[in-house]
Amino acid sequence: MRLERRTWRTLEPLHGMIYFSPEAEAAYKRLGLTGRMGYFASRAAAFGPVPAEAVVATFYNFNPQVVHQAIPAAWHLASPADILDARLNAVDTTLRQVLGDVVDSPEMSHAAALAREAAQAISGELSGRPLYAAHAALPWPTAPHLVLWHAATLLREFRGDGHLAALLAAGLSGIEALVTHAATGAVPAETLRVTRGWTETDWAAAERRLEDRGWLRDGSLTEQGRREREVIEEATDRMSTAPYAALGDDRCQELCVLARPWSKQVAAELMSWAAARNSGDLRTPRTD
Repeated sequence: MRLERRTWRTLEPLHGMIYFSPEAEAAYKRLGLTGRMGYFASRAAAFGPVPAEAVVATFYNFNPQVVHQAIPAAWHLASPADILDARLNAVDTTLRQVLGDVVDSPEMSHAAALAREAAQAISGELSGRPLYAAHAALPWPTAPHLVLWHAATLLREFRGDGHLAALLAAGLSGIEALVTHAATGAVPAETLRVTRGWTETDWAAAERRLEDRGWLRDGSLTEQGRREREVIEEATDRMSTAPYAALGDDRCQELCVLARPWSKQVAAELMSWAAARNSGDLRTPRTD
């Protein structure tokens, strides 16, 4: 696995947990944001109170109707600044709860410094990177575990913006990208369809279009489809190299060694949250 993909995957749970954290959900509800509003508003808040069309464009694979149900209504309930504060406070609470005393350790400080150096190495590479650019304009937090989270966020959005460019170059719409991703077997199709707000009819139509292009057959990727997906992933890796190259192989490896056990802890907690959510037995979020 390429260095940039390995390092990104190691850090990804540390960022991605905020989309599933009960603490985050509770924080958004206190602002009046319910359902999908919390996700769309918290991730788009770095742009300011943008119209739904800007979120549709940059989030890419969500059904536009779902976005329009959340944005701009969210901005009438809470300001982007208040939403960003709620998000960061939820990150603090969640990571402290999951990782415990390690958030104040020298190892956390060192990992945060490494990740920040990687993220700041690309601070001048804003062209064609809207989500990265918006988050890069936000002030850095001071606590090391929050620095690590913010750096992971920047690296994630930098890669994500590049991935969208690769998908566009391949001629894939948002839902078609989801269908091809599901066809790799990495994530169940129903999970991707439901979480992104697409109907079964939408999904079936996208499958037919991909079958007509020779990418898909009976829900699985054809040889052509596999090749095209490899091209997309290789292009994404290539466009994501800069921050990790700036850090260098040895320090990327050092960052991975430090962050891997924390990411595993967070990933295990994600599974716990998902199980609780499915059972309707979500724990009460901490408010202290």
